Amino acid sequence: MRLKAKLLILAAVPLLLSLALIAAAVLHQQRELALREHQLVEREYMAARRAELRHYVELAVSTVRPLYEAGADEPTRAQAMARLSSLDYGSDGYFFVYDLHGTVLMHSRQPELVGRNLWDLRDPKGRPTIQQLIAQARNGGGYVDYLWRKPSTGQLAPKLGYVVALPKWNWMVGTGLYLDDIQATVAQVDRQVASNIETTLLWIAGIAFGGVALISVSGLWLNLSEHRVADAKLRLLARQVVQSQEDERAHLARELHDGTSQTLVSAKLLVESAVDQMEREQTRTPASLAKALARLNESLTEVRRISHRLRPAMLDTLGLPAALQLLGREFGEDGGADVNVAVQGVAVELPEEVNTVLFRVAQEALANIAKHAAARAVRVVLGFGAGGVTLRIEDDGRGFDLQAVQLDPRRGIGLRNMRERLGSIGGRFEVQAAPGQGTLLSAQVPAEALERFSAGTR
Repeated sequence: MRLKAKLLILAAVPLLLSLALIAAAVLHQQRELALREHQLVEREYMAARRAELRHYVELAVSTVRPLYEAGADEPTRAQAMARLSSLDYGSDGYFFVYDLHGTVLMHSRQPELVGRNLWDLRDPKGRPTIQQLIAQARNGGGYVDYLWRKPSTGQLAPKLGYVVALPKWNWMVGTGLYLDDIQATVAQVDRQVASNIETTLLWIAGIAFGGVALISVSGLWLNLSEHRVADAKLRLLARQVVQSQEDERAHLARELHDGTSQTLVSAKLLVESAVDQMEREQTRTPASLAKALARLNESLTEVRRISHRLRPAMLDTLGLPAALQLLGREFGEDGGADVNVAVQGVAVELPEEVNTVLFRVAQEALANIAKHAAARAVRVVLGFGAGGVTLRIEDDGRGFDLQAVQLDPRRGIGLRNMRERLGSIGGRFEVQAAPGQGTLLSAQVPAEALERFSAGTR
């Protein structure tokens, strides 16, 4: 693992662990708080509902108390039941009246039960519902938990009832609240607490994500910054290597021109002088001497060609356009295709590095055309403009499969060399090719790169 990745992990892991511990602590504390809140809300809510039930029954009893104290005749009791039947508080809030033997005397939500004796009625748990209610009423009144059908749903639901006895009339009067509504209210509170816990955890997760993202972005920025510095150093090194190569080429070219070439010229002059002297003396010139003179001429021509290819003097004296003209002419003379060299725009003097790179690109391109393209015509265009300088080399040869060449590491070495040369000076290299459709190479050096080299910066 690289050092940058290790540093990123060392920075992110403690942050994530700290936030995970904070999240665990918050979750634990909030769950405990939620449990205490649930118990408190349920206790207080039930206390309030119990007091409410007691007040409802006291209100109902106070409504019939004048009649209760007036007498026990049947009309009076009927009038009292009518008053109780008219009292309600919602669809599931009503009063009921039983006699102390379990017979239903009044039930405003289930009138079909009136007149029935429910003393032996038991709920699904086996508890004697009416007996419990009457027993509580006989004991001075109070609360009873039981199961009863809820009018609004028709389903059995837990209910909290409050009952009192009216002994003179042998009555039990009561009402009740269905606990599923209370449970729903408490469940709503629990859901709200759970939602708050989830929101808190999401905030912690968001902070963790933001922290890791910030660390990652900082690491990425540092990596990119270092990459740019390394890339700049690499380009500088590449330019220095290329410049070293060019310096060595120039040195070899001078040595060939000033040393080897001069030696060959001297030998040629000596042989020519000997041949001339033998002709004046009317002596037969040996064939081997004539052949040696021919070999010297060929060697001298080859040395000069090698010297020129290593570093053409015209590139340093007359500039890139003249050097390209000479390169194209020599390519045609060597049996290659016809080369048409054109200059577009107003030619300006280019920095030495740019001259060298573009000349080497043209040289490599023409060498590739001679080896692979079998072209009949080549067009070389050197364009000058506000955006920089562009060298385009186009041939009508057989072309090639560009994608296949790019994927094969054993092919396209010349193309990679040209791209790397241009990359070392901040230029761009593009290739357009297809089998049977020729090839177009484009080498572009932007104006900012030209200005950088002209100013002497690298």
